[in-house]
Amino acid sequence: MAITAAMVKELREMTGAGMMDCKKALGATDGDMDKAVEFLREKGLATAQKKAGRIAAEGLCKVLVSDDDKKAVVVEVNAETDFVAKNEKFQGYVAQVAEQAMDTETADIEAFKAETWKFDTSMTVQEALAAQISVIGENMSIRRFTKVTEENGFVASYTHMGGKIGVLVDVETDVVNDDIKEMAKNVAMQAAALKPMYTNRAEVDQSYIEHEKEILTVQAKNEKPDANDKIISGMVMGRINKELKEICLMDQIYVKAEDGKQSVQAYVDSVAKANNAKIVIKGFVRFETGEGIEKKEEDFAAEVAKQIGN
Repeated sequence: MAITAAMVKELREMTGAGMMDCKKALGATDGDMDKAVEFLREKGLATAQKKAGRIAAEGLCKVLVSDDDKKAVVVEVNAETDFVAKNEKFQGYVAQVAEQAMDTETADIEAFKAETWKFDTSMTVQEALAAQISVIGENMSIRRFTKVTEENGFVASYTHMGGKIGVLVDVETDVVNDDIKEMAKNVAMQAAALKPMYTNRAEVDQSYIEHEKEILTVQAKNEKPDANDKIISGMVMGRINKELKEICLMDQIYVKAEDGKQSVQAYVDSVAKANNAKIVIKGFVRFETGEGIEKKEEDFAAEVAKQIGN
């Protein structure tokens, strides 16, 4: 199979590996992208997680929380330029989308767009979006939304960089006071900053763990070909635990930890103990504007083509 510049570019963005390493991996796997990722990881040339793609789209993430803090929603609405994202008219429209999403009973984005627009019942949500596009003059889209409800506690929220990142945290607790609310906001800030994939290890699928073990075992054996199985197993489990501490919110090192060692879970537990409360962080939602939306970069593609001779 012919290896194209586009394939090399995609693999490089997914793994962070070098250009020629990506070309070699694709050649060794006959152009199979998934196998090429594993090939690079086994050689220690790629990170543990596929990168989500270059963030290129502009827009805004908006969070909205009910007066009693029991229900919240985060939405993402995209536009073409950062200039429009900072426009008051666009921001006002996104706030309306958040209100619509707070009241909807569907979780499907297409069904949501087909609903009656609450601010002008003569239109659907999609038609109201089209009207905004004609006024603002840029292509726009309502990309996604997620609602969180917590009757036995509250939902905390945090917005970063003027709406570039929006986070909701589901907090189950039998005590609600300023200390616990501050703790919840700190956890939301943690999620915004460190980009966890899961709340805790219980959310991680066992098949994912087994797959990681397979890849890391090959990687460890390549590094230490003379090591026995016990040493290899220890290396693999050490790397698995390190990875889980990076991708699971409650296992991460709390960014404000005075000793630089306290986990988020330990921080939550300390606040619970100080307030004689039972606290469980049940989940979180993190939206980052434009994540996973790829923008064409013709100059870079041309550079790749030139270097690999295509």
